[in-house]
Amino acid sequence: MRNASNLMVKEWGLVAIKSGTEFQIMKATKIHWLMDQVISWRQLYYNLVRAIDQKFLIFLYNNGMIELNIPGRGLIELEHLVCDVNGTLAVDGTLHDGIVRMLSVLKDRLTIHLLTADTHGRQDTIDRQLNLTAVRVKPGEEGLQKAEFVRRLGAEKVVAIGQGANDAGMLREAQLGICVFSAEGVAVETLQAADLVMPDIFSALECLEKPLRIVASLRK
Repeated sequence: MRNASNLMVKEWGLVAIKSGTEFQIMKATKIHWLMDQVISWRQLYYNLVRAIDQKFLIFLYNNGMIELNIPGRGLIELEHLVCDVNGTLAVDGTLHDGIVRMLSVLKDRLTIHLLTADTHGRQDTIDRQLNLTAVRVKPGEEGLQKAEFVRRLGAEKVVAIGQGANDAGMLREAQLGICVFSAEGVAVETLQAADLVMPDIFSALECLEKPLRIVASLRK
């Protein structure tokens, strides 16, 4: 990241520089800067980020990253999404309708990882549906295995989503832990380990598509 007053930038991503009441929207490349357009604060508010206030840019979408500047918490940069499978993305071993599309949208912003104990023995099918390969956790100390996976990725870059007791550790380790309610229930310890609690997986994934919802909930 290039640090400067009122400037946040990532290579190959969008960058906004505040100048008075206007923002310059540019693309950063490894070779040079290209100014695409200059738009007013009002246009920026409604069309780009719907920023909460005019003091600073709340978040930027970058290729392979979501940035959030949360008042009272600071800047966080999310590069990885770690999801439990059964009870979170699936119920009784079958993906919820719509999950394939929602994860496909997020693949441009986050590297997606699936962790599963494969309770129902259908993970191979789920892998094919999502075009991903889940990491199987071994029976015994499953929560520790999931937490260690998050640490190896770099916990400060991870958003983790889960609901079972073996998800509590990874939600606690992650920069952002999201607990979702499920037809399988929610473990109390996982609820307590989360930064955010969502009514369902769809709401959780929509928050990653529209990160200002996260800012609104976590700002202090």
